[in-house]
Amino acid sequence: MSSEVLWVEKYRPTRIDDIIDQDHVKARIKELLAIGDLPHLLFFGPPGTGKTTMALAIARELYGDAWRENVLELNASDERGIAMIREKVKEFAKSLPTVKAPFKLIILDEADNMTPDAQQALRRIMEMYTSSVRFILLANYPSGIIEPIQSRCSLFRFSPLPKDAVINRLKEIASKEGVKVTDDGLEAIWDVSSGDMRKAINTLQAAASLGGSVDEEAVYRALGKVSPARVRSVITEAVIGDFGKAVKEMMTLIRDEGADPLDIIKIIHREVVSATSQLKVPEELKPTIVYIVSEHHYRLLRGSSGELQVYGLLARIRRVLREGYK
Repeated sequence: MSSEVLWVEKYRPTRIDDIIDQDHVKARIKELLAIGDLPHLLFFGPPGTGKTTMALAIARELYGDAWRENVLELNASDERGIAMIREKVKEFAKSLPTVKAPFKLIILDEADNMTPDAQQALRRIMEMYTSSVRFILLANYPSGIIEPIQSRCSLFRFSPLPKDAVINRLKEIASKEGVKVTDDGLEAIWDVSSGDMRKAINTLQAAASLGGSVDEEAVYRALGKVSPARVRSVITEAVIGDFGKAVKEMMTLIRDEGADPLDIIKIIHREVVSATSQLKVPEELKPTIVYIVSEHHYRLLRGSSGELQVYGLLARIRRVLREGYK
């Protein structure tokens, strides 16, 4: 197992066809490349869905082994000011490609974090050097890109990756690295990554570096989080057992062991809707309890005490279940 190498880079697809999902984007990009001319591109969508990988695959398609000399890749969140545009981007845009290609390529990651002044300067460069350079802008939110730049780009939305695609990719990497990963470990990685492939692969590598099998316990230990198995045990005790005892245990988890109340509320939600949960919530009561969970989740996000929201949520679920069983 090669822990000294970042797996997210080691297993990054280098060909457009190898990128997971995003079939609508891949088909259109291949059409543009086949024509031989590429417009300025704006890729937007959630993190870890393949935007940077697609941009680098396009670079390899255009320049082959010489892609590094003909591509300027910048993270606009680190260098967001107008100086970066005037110095690095403008100087690179003036030069000609080193291989037989009609233009060079500039990739600006997290472009929605650029300052308005920098975006205005970028707009001007896109107009002046359109014959010698193409831009690929990567953004989580297109609303962060000014309208004049959007109008000069072809927009491509990257959709969240489906669960099966993420888990299959993790299994493939684990097999190549000789790592044993369990089903509950894969579920845990999916839960914490939420479709972000980069985060999923990094989590798998972090859990594997602990040694042994990558199961649910290893995943949460690698992330510095309290084991959800312990949290589920406390939740079950609070709802159908000794509430006072459960509150004391929950207090220990939050205050002494650093459990995040937001994570606990998410686990409570999973326990409510899960068919295998020890809570055994009747189907007719699930909508009511899910609504209650959403209320406490919202209050927590709005700044209420996380600890009190967890206790209050557990008490309300206990009452609903007891009244429902009568």
